[in-house]
Amino acid sequence: MVLELNASDDRGIDIVRGPILSFASTRTIFKKGFKLVILDEADAMTQDAQNALRRVIEKFTENTRFCLICNYLSKIIPALQSRCTRFRFGPLTPELMVPRLQHVIQEEGVDVTEDGMKALVTLSSGDMRRALNILQSTTMAFGKVTEENVYTCTGHPLKSDIANILDWMLNQDFSTAYRKITELKTLKGLALQDILTEIHLFVHRVDFPPSIRIQLLIKLADIEYRLAAGTSEKIQLSSLIAAFQVTRDLIVAEA
Repeated sequence: MVLELNASDDRGIDIVRGPILSFASTRTIFKKGFKLVILDEADAMTQDAQNALRRVIEKFTENTRFCLICNYLSKIIPALQSRCTRFRFGPLTPELMVPRLQHVIQEEGVDVTEDGMKALVTLSSGDMRRALNILQSTTMAFGKVTEENVYTCTGHPLKSDIANILDWMLNQDFSTAYRKITELKTLKGLALQDILTEIHLFVHRVDFPPSIRIQLLIKLADIEYRLAAGTSEKIQLSSLIAAFQVTRDLIVAEA
């Protein structure tokens, strides 16, 4: 017997004292083995609910097993963690995601191009749920799933956008670069955090001198930290452009 619940929907103490307690406390007469309680997104449960669940686990351990699925282990109370065996699952590889996505695409009759499939896999970062959500959203918005449509639907900067931003930062003066990037962000609704993520990948790919690469990565990390703290995107954009223009001047000076 299996009881499956989405703890993000029913996260209060009542769900533990009600369906879970009732299921765990009843004994099976004609069936052997354990009953199984599966709680998806258990990290969304309240502290009181988790404490109540701990007591249920202790009391009915002889005939019931509990499977807690969560995204953030830190949100599960230590008392509950100590009563469980942890299994960590990493992001899915493209080799595992593509066949499943192709199956869904075939069953749903969705028009997906090859570059659209690559964009789905890239932006989902190994998260199958996110890949399916992007696929559904793009299909509903545009009808056809192409690379440009996927990036537009998610508000993620296109590769061509990143190329333009880098070109402006490295080859234009500060005021021109700031104005053009601001116009592009406004036109396409881009977030500086997403731009920063793509630029970080660029810094690792380009053959910068080691000392200059280190300084630039430290600057990018500082900007990301300040963005996470809720600072102004305009000021942090200015800092990003300044970091690349200082890097450009250092490379020219070393040449």
